[in-house]
Amino acid sequence: MPQVVAETWVPIPPELAFAVSQTHGAVRLRWDPFISAQRFVGAERAAKGVRTVTRTRLGLSMLSEYASFRPPTSVGMTMLRGPWFLERFGGGWRFAPRARDGVDGTLATWKYTYTVRPAWLRRIAEPIGQRVLGREIRARIAGFAAGCGDEVVLAAAREELAG
Repeated sequence: MPQVVAETWVPIPPELAFAVSQTHGAVRLRWDPFISAQRFVGAERAAKGVRTVTRTRLGLSMLSEYASFRPPTSVGMTMLRGPWFLERFGGGWRFAPRARDGVDGTLATWKYTYTVRPAWLRRIAEPIGQRVLGREIRARIAGFAAGCGDEVVLAAAREELAG
């Protein structure tokens, strides 16, 4: 399966970086350029087994499920239903403590894997997917990094942590 990976370093601790990544609603839209809407299905917060419906800014929709939820280190999701051209899609986000230039922070690594359908289209579509999904995920993780410096986003994440 093809894989797309993006990384960024942010000058906040992993607990707070993880909490930023799990913001939702209007706060999520402040930093996440990939989505135009997202909602939980039958739940009020993220947890293993919780489903979400996400609509991207490109107009694609997906029903996904949290396959793992391990604050503050990692979260994973898998697609249950999505665009006709995706047979499988999943992602994992990891948050590791990492100092840079003497500043404590977090290295965020986001990985996505996918399989295109129909099978005969893979030779053509997967390289295109690498470019398009790669561009979108790099923009998304850059938005996350900006969100980690946005006081409104950080306040919401801290409130969630205080919970």
